[in-house]
Amino acid sequence: MSQQNPGASRREFLKGAAVASAATLLSPALLQGKAHADGSDVIRVGLIGCGGRGSGAANNCVNSSDGIKITAMADLFRDRLDSSRNNLKGLGDRFDVPEERCFVGFDAYQQLLDSDVDMVILATPPGFRPIHFEAAVAAGKHVFMEKPVATDGPGIRKILAAAKVAKRKGLAVVAGTQRRHQKGYIETMQQIHDGAIGELVGAQIYWNQGGLWVTRQTPQMSDMEWQVRNWLYFAWASGDHIVEQHIHNIDVMNWAFGGPPEKANAMGGRQVRTGPEYGHVFDHFAVEYEYPGGVRTLSECRQIDGCWNRVSEQIIGTKGIANPSGRITGERNWSAPGGGRNAYVQEHADLIASIRANEPLNEAERVAMSTLTAIMGRMSAYTGKEVTLEFALNSQNSLHPEKWEFGDLAMPTVAVPGRTALV
Repeated sequence: MSQQNPGASRREFLKGAAVASAATLLSPALLQGKAHADGSDVIRVGLIGCGGRGSGAANNCVNSSDGIKITAMADLFRDRLDSSRNNLKGLGDRFDVPEERCFVGFDAYQQLLDSDVDMVILATPPGFRPIHFEAAVAAGKHVFMEKPVATDGPGIRKILAAAKVAKRKGLAVVAGTQRRHQKGYIETMQQIHDGAIGELVGAQIYWNQGGLWVTRQTPQMSDMEWQVRNWLYFAWASGDHIVEQHIHNIDVMNWAFGGPPEKANAMGGRQVRTGPEYGHVFDHFAVEYEYPGGVRTLSECRQIDGCWNRVSEQIIGTKGIANPSGRITGERNWSAPGGGRNAYVQEHADLIASIRANEPLNEAERVAMSTLTAIMGRMSAYTGKEVTLEFALNSQNSLHPEKWEFGDLAMPTVAVPGRTALV
């Protein structure tokens, strides 16, 4: 798949996804939580995006395997970099980032990529991910990138094109969909794919919770600075919470079905978080996804205080029901044995092991298609229209600002289903 010919071939994708899924599920190292290689060779890691998740990912990476050292850092904001740098100094001799390897600004990522690092962690707001991933692959760096990996169709196409280049270069790419590296999920998905619950006929997935943090604009902040610091509430930066957060459950659903759905019909709105500090995003979504063969599934996500909460996945088959985190009920009841490493650490261990074994993992296409699944749900909810996977992938509607610079940046219009155009 290339930007010149961006249309998705569903048959080719599903075939590749099935092979990748089988390889992952059958990996004894993954199941035993031992997928990391010993050795004294040091892998130098650069952190791009120094917020809470970036700092956490840097800690997870260093603690996953021997011979890992954080050697460079980059962020748009100096205060974020300094805060993260102070926190990461607790890693001792596994952290070596002098001032000359601290980079700040819109081009900070490129300055870091020009330094002597072997691998990068991409943990900025998701809207920046396609640009940073493309540049990291061009620079020949192995990549750990947080989910989601884009916020619109053009971004997805950029990720898919760079994923092909990464494969040609032999670069390892792992995404922050940590359930794919969690022992209970891996074992349960093996059962599902081996037919333990029969033919798959449906699913329900949920990420319903209360509100999250918010950053209010001060007189000193330009519009651009505020939108980046308050990135959850702007679709260009986060994709909206169906993309930024609910992708975890969507990815599990796609994992069970062997690939993405064909279409989405959704509804949603902005009922409680209506103040300007919440940008223009919705606070609730409900999506019916349709997979090949007419199999329909339910997706719900909500960020509203004072409501019932649920974060889970349920896969329905003709012979039973699976909770992919580790339980099956039906004709045969089964529970995963448990154990395994922290999945946030294991995903880095698997990445490092693949680099050292010269058998690089490449999860970029898979996470891109799960991100796209979430994007088409958002597009359907925003417009009130049915959206196909192919339409979402080939959409020319870029959400990104025209210029990457501090200054004025108009508040996006809140979508109105039935009025907002599907483009």
